[in-house]
Amino acid sequence: MNTIAEPEQTRSNAITSGPPIRQLFRDVIADRLPSPRPPQASMLFDAEADRYWDDQSFLGDFYNEILHQDTCQPATADGLALLAALAVDDRIPARHRFQAVGLLFRAATVAERHLAETWPATPQHTDPDSEARVRSAVQAHVPDLLARWSAECPAVRLPLAGLAVVFPSDRTLPALTPRLRTFLHQYPQGTGIGDYVRFVLVLAAQDEDQTLTVTEKLTDAYWTGTARGVPARARALHLLGQMLTKVEAALTQSHAKQ
Repeated sequence: MNTIAEPEQTRSNAITSGPPIRQLFRDVIADRLPSPRPPQASMLFDAEADRYWDDQSFLGDFYNEILHQDTCQPATADGLALLAALAVDDRIPARHRFQAVGLLFRAATVAERHLAETWPATPQHTDPDSEARVRSAVQAHVPDLLARWSAECPAVRLPLAGLAVVFPSDRTLPALTPRLRTFLHQYPQGTGIGDYVRFVLVLAAQDEDQTLTVTEKLTDAYWTGTARGVPARARALHLLGQMLTKVEAALTQSHAKQ
């Protein structure tokens, strides 16, 4: 239900309009988030949203409304509740749960990834207060997200592992090695998923020297580099973000072929 009163016919039209993924997202958010909802939810509930013609165009605009061009704004932290709700609902297809968790990872690491790209200059469009609120908002959702690990599909476990090293704890870090063992056996070093999983485990060890060594080794071989003066964590998360993008692209391509 919207927070602003609308004629019944308008609401009915909004419910039946738009692509299937919009309708599914709206149903999940209606069930999981009571009003008042974050402002970004208007893309799900407002009649104006019937301008979307297909799932892809809707998803691009919806995700950009939450994390606008990979930057944090004052409303970004509130919008993350939508992603968290979608990420824990089994009605949402796995590829979209992956995207929701991946976007939470990107939101939580905006400041560090951009710092790595622009060092020693200050990143453009930075908003430290909003970035801090976003990071806290993502961290608040991480326990519920990780609690789904045993029931979650293997693909979605990959961005979940990324979140686990962004917000390390004495409980979650030791669990990553046994949780990722199947990936280690299935995907050798030199594959996108194999390298990503192994790098997650390097970060989980919290050894700065090892992190720097592996970051430079992987960057030299595959990825857009960062200056060596950049703080180690920022360099590592910048690399991990690139690796997660490649993993998502590979999984998307695999899904398209099925």
